[in-house]
This record gives sequence, C-alpha cells and structure tokens, in this order.
Amino acid sequence: MNHPNQTDLERIRQTERRRALVRKALTYMALALWALMVLFPFYWMLLTSVKSYGSYNAERIPALFTLSPTLENYKAAFTAVPLGRYLLNTLVFTVLTTAIMAAVSILAAYAFARLEFKGKNLVFLLFLSLMMIPNELVVITNFATITGLDLRNTFAGLILPSVTSVFYIYLLKENFEQVPDELYKAARVDGTSDFKYLWKVLIPICRPTIVTIIILKIIECWNSYVWPRLVTDNPDLFLVSNGIQEIRENGFGRENIPAMMAAVVVISVPLIVLFLVFRKKIMEGVSRGGMKG
Repeated sequence: MNHPNQTDLERIRQTERRRALVRKALTYMALALWALMVLFPFYWMLLTSVKSYGSYNAERIPALFTLSPTLENYKAAFTAVPLGRYLLNTLVFTVLTTAIMAAVSILAAYAFARLEFKGKNLVFLLFLSLMMIPNELVVITNFATITGLDLRNTFAGLILPSVTSVFYIYLLKENFEQVPDELYKAARVDGTSDFKYLWKVLIPICRPTIVTIIILKIIECWNSYVWPRLVTDNPDLFLVSNGIQEIRENGFGRENIPAMMAAVVVISVPLIVLFLVFRKKIMEGVSRGGMKG
C-alpha cells in the first residue's frame, strides 16, 4: 500500500493554505463591500450637510467630495426651526419612557420567573399572546384610551403607551430563570427579601441583557414617529422624528436638501455615539442572552 511521502504532504499543506488564504481574502472583500454599502448613506448625508445650497444645486453630477465645506447648514438647523426644543423633548421622552419601561419589565419578569401565584402560567400565556396582535390595532386602542383620558398633547399621553414591552419582559424572564434556584433558596433562608434578591443578585448577573434592552428602548424612543405624530399636534411637544416633517413642510422647505441633511446629522449623532460607547455591551447581551448557572 502506497503512502504519501513528505513532499506530497507538504504540497497538500501548501494547497490547503492557499485555499484558506483565498477564502479569507474573499470573505474580507465581501465584508468590505457590505460595509461600504452600509456606511455610504451616512457619508453621503454628512457630505451633503456641509455643501452650500448653491453648490449643491449647481451639481449636474453629484460630487463625492467638496473642496469648500460650510457649517451654515448646521446654523440654519438651529435657527430656522426650533431643533433644540425638538431634541430636548425627545431627550425627556426617551429618558422617562426608558426608565419606567426598565422598572416595569424587570419587576414583571421577576414575578413571572420567581414568584408563585395562582394562574401564573395562564396569565403569562395570555401575556405572550399579545405579541400576536398587530401594532396597528394596539395604536388604535391606545389612541382611544389616551383621548378618553384627555391626555392628548401631553407628555403623559406620549409616554404611557410605551412603558411596557411583552418581548422585553419575556426576555428578562428567561434570563432570570437561568440563574440557579439554589441562589434564591439560599437568599430566602438568610432572610433576604425578594426585592433585595432582585436588586443584589439577579440584576448584577443579568446586567448585559438589561443594558441591551435599555439601549434598544432608547433607540426605539428616539426613532418613534407614528405614535407621537398621532397623539400630538402641538409643535411645543414635537419630537425629532416629527420635527423632521415639520422642518420639511414649514422650515427649510422641500428644496433645501443640505439644511435638511444637517438637521438629520444632528439628530443621528446621539444614537451613533450611544452605539459606539456601548457596542461591547450590546454584543455581549445579544450573544449571551442570559447567564446559565
């Protein structure tokens, strides 16, 4: 029986290394192309925001760079329309909604994960069934409720329908249940209350998932459009998403694209910074999903 000699083995290894290098090169090329496709709109938005109105309109073929950038569009974004007020409204709405949502979700998830009460499984099943209801139906119900409570054009009307999330509660419940029962039993033997156990044990262990949920909720609130547009027609309560439409209709006009892009850049920067600062936490929370004992 013939066996490959040393030369044949070395040739096979070189062939495999070449194939591995080719595969890696093709992978990096595909990733680079995908990254270019994803990042190009952001580059185009930033580039357009530093072009003057005249130079932008004078371009027959859109230029991929500019030799005379200007910040006049950013000045106009804060002077032609109350963009600062829109940002402040959105910040208040986002902070309050996210804080209340986090508290509600953590407490509800703990109740379903650790507490025993009659009909718990049935209640949780009915709770999960809410995920099957289309958002459009929920919006209609919420609008009727908020209108009936005379909360239109108020921050309470903006915030209340967004303080619960079935998915986040379900995700946290699954994380809490993955923490060993022995920790809970030992804590109860020592006389630890449920709230103290939640605060001292579960929240620290499940912090990556909680941070991820909070960040996702912040992004959701910052980009919220349909509900704020529906429940508010007072410009003093407009969020940035509604403010963009107001800017387009009554601010710069539909033709001043560079000024519009400057406003969009200002609105997008907080979310980009948030992701860059907490990207490791987001990836950790998404990849782990929870801590197993």
